[in-house]
Amino acid sequence: MPEQASLASRSATLMLPLENSKFEIRGLGVEYDGESALRDVTINLPKQQITALIGPSGCGKSTFLRCLNRMNDLIPSARMLGDIFMDGNSILSSNVDPVELRKRVGMVFQRPNPFPMTIFDNIAYGPRRHGVRSHSMLEQIVEETLKKSALWDEVKDKMRQPALDLSGGQQQRLCIARALAVQPDVLLMDEPSSALDPISTFKIEELMLELKEYYTIIIVTHNMYQASRVADYTGFFLLGELVEFGPTVEIFERPIDSRTDDYVRGRFG
Repeated sequence: MPEQASLASRSATLMLPLENSKFEIRGLGVEYDGESALRDVTINLPKQQITALIGPSGCGKSTFLRCLNRMNDLIPSARMLGDIFMDGNSILSSNVDPVELRKRVGMVFQRPNPFPMTIFDNIAYGPRRHGVRSHSMLEQIVEETLKKSALWDEVKDKMRQPALDLSGGQQQRLCIARALAVQPDVLLMDEPSSALDPISTFKIEELMLELKEYYTIIIVTHNMYQASRVADYTGFFLLGELVEFGPTVEIFERPIDSRTDDYVRGRFG
């Protein structure tokens, strides 16, 4: 078992040099009603890679994820500290429109949440909101995003059917397609397969591996096997602290911190 890492060595791991980073997070903290949920997170997240965030329930990983597209702005009691830079620009600046930011940083939630409308209208909803009016252009966007989400062949003859008629796994891929339809740079996924059966989970994981060619993907997962299968980098959160971050193989096979070692080996959590 690895011994407790020194502060210096742990800091070096968290600041792993990434020449092609998408996000630079500096001293990030989040408080709800004055209670700390996330403390002093400093990290770089790589571009066009899959980063997994692991840790027990209530450790701050979903709070961290919501910081990346300012979803915490929607919680009146939330207060953010520090700063987050995406492509070198602060996303917490007063000049940044959160709606435009969420177009660039899409979110897929734990449970599929298709809108109560047709399959076509689910995908076209975002582009329409952002000003696309041409039906031919909408048809092109719908087809392209459904192909990217590995759903086109299953639904191409069902465009006018209710999205809620799809299976759970199909609904989640539809939600991924809906997020992709507004051409984001980043895809955030909060336990995207926790409510799905093993076959649907496998399809979502295959899809993530295909999509990282085009997008930066950051996922929260409680599934250690999933993190080890799909993630290029992994961060371990505990009690609001980012304990350790690095290449996934290092986190799972040669962790620096004994708490990380205990968690990935199932000794707690």
